[in-house]
Formats: sequence, structure tokens, C-alpha cells
Amino acid sequence: MSNSSSFSEFLLLAFADTRQLQLLHFTLFLGVYLVALLGNGLIITAIACDHRLHTPMYFFLLNLSLLDLGSISITVPKSMANSLNRPPSTLCALPSWHLECWWCC
Repeated sequence: MSNSSSFSEFLLLAFADTRQLQLLHFTLFLGVYLVALLGNGLIITAIACDHRLHTPMYFFLLNLSLLDLGSISITVPKSMANSLNRPPSTLCALPSWHLECWWCC
């Protein structure tokens, strides 16, 4: 018996109706996004510049940092844009959700 349920889109509801909470959501996500970009950028720079870190363990760490940069660059800016816009858009996080489910399974 196989699972035949599937969906192709979903609707993200607004975070809050008040403008202050939307701006708070935007600034919190912007801060987290910038910290993640900085941290992953430092990891990539350190591994690329230091020849002693060209070992398999650091190669995989470099790849994880690149994957993290790619995944957060898809989801977080879209979430920040949705927090400032009144009508939330559909199909905004489906590609990243599919990517994360594919990697986790």
C-alpha cells in the first residue's frame, strides 16, 4: 500500500496583521540571515585560504557551508519579503521544502 497523497502548492498566512510585528519579524530574520552569511563566509574563506585545512574533513565542512548558504538564500529572503507584503504569495517555499526533504530522507 503506497502513499498517494501529494500537493503542489500551499498558502503561507501572514505573520501578523500589525505593521510593528511585521517589521520585528523582518529585522529578526535579517539579523539571523546576516549572521549565517557571515559565519558560512568565514568558514569558506578559512578553508580556502589555509592549505593545512585541505583535508577531507574540511572539504566536507566547506560543502556543508556552501549548501547552507544556498538553502538560506532561498528561504530567508522570501520569508522576509512575505513579512512586509500584505498578500502572501503561494508556492514561495515549495522548492526549498522539496530540496530539504530530499536531503533529509
